[in-house]
Amino acid sequence: MKAIKLLLHLMCLAPLGWAWLHLVQGGFGADPVKELIHFGGRTTLQLLILTLSVSPLARGLHKPELIRVRRLLGLWCFAWACGHVTAYLLLELAGDGWLLLSEILRRPNLLLGAMAWLILLSLALTSNRWSQRRLGRAWQRLHWGVYAVAILAPWHYLWSVKSLSPEPWIYAGLLAGLLLWRVWRRWRRLNPAPCAAGPAGRR
Repeated sequence: MKAIKLLLHLMCLAPLGWAWLHLVQGGFGADPVKELIHFGGRTTLQLLILTLSVSPLARGLHKPELIRVRRLLGLWCFAWACGHVTAYLLLELAGDGWLLLSEILRRPNLLLGAMAWLILLSLALTSNRWSQRRLGRAWQRLHWGVYAVAILAPWHYLWSVKSLSPEPWIYAGLLAGLLLWRVWRRWRRLNPAPCAAGPAGRR
């Protein structure tokens, strides 16, 4: 498991190096600031998808120990979300925090992104065992907030992209599929299949 966690740390760091090389080589096009901000947002979405994929993978592969990497991926997702917001604040708004606040209140797509970030912040701050013990059952309800992020984050991306690119829809579709899988699992738990009647009842 330690080797898997190390590999995941390196994988989550790798986009940072790729972005730097891409920026130096002029690969972000005519508007590198905008592309760099979107790159941070896309990486956040990718890590959110990976985080929500852990449970289905653990069940499908019969590897319950994989659940241990979910916190790691979730924290990296929050870290990249912070990088996304920081890039927008520093590169687009020249570090003006009051302008950022006014933009959030004025633009619905930024409001959705801010809501998603605040939820991720609450999840990151309470992701430790101490918080889990202190909050008890409320901890689980709080961490269901990740499902709200899975709705708000792709919605924010869809509204932020003015072109008719299929990429935001792909992310939205993948996250919708992961949410539907959880709805289906919950429905199965609440509506278990009836037991067979026994040898005499079989056909």
